[in-house]
Amino acid sequence: MANVWLASKRRGCAKWLSFLMLVGAVVVAPARADDAQAGDACFERAAGYQGVNPRILRAIAWYESKGNPGAVHRNADGSIDVGQTQINSVHFGELRRYGVPPGALKDSCVNIYVAAWMLKRKMVRYGNTWQAIGAYHSETPQLRDEYARNIHGVLVSWGLHE
Repeated sequence: MANVWLASKRRGCAKWLSFLMLVGAVVVAPARADDAQAGDACFERAAGYQGVNPRILRAIAWYESKGNPGAVHRNADGSIDVGQTQINSVHFGELRRYGVPPGALKDSCVNIYVAAWMLKRKMVRYGNTWQAIGAYHSETPQLRDEYARNIHGVLVSWGLHE
């Protein structure tokens, strides 16, 4: 029985490692999820690897959860958002195929890398635009545009944008 469990864990680890390589998380995870310096480094590395703006990633994390890696929110439609960048449960199936269980999204670095990967996918579709930033939240034009304005507002409040 123990050998079956161990083999299962190894398969899970292999999937996990393949996902981390996919999103570029070839980094040492922080010793603690709330380690601010490690989290800061994750924003820079994830953004650099995916070719997205680290300030946008930080603004998303701030807007979504005030940067709380343990944040979980239940939505009116029954879905849940997990981690500091509030990855929605609609993505859990795809992430599981890469070996990333929903609980892993509470690790700040994993969450940031997943967010960078998701934002990059929107940038491929919409270009390096506010539409791409808004589509991180929703493809629905009204919700997309409102979200982009909110992220813009965070950047303005930080003195990083006009």
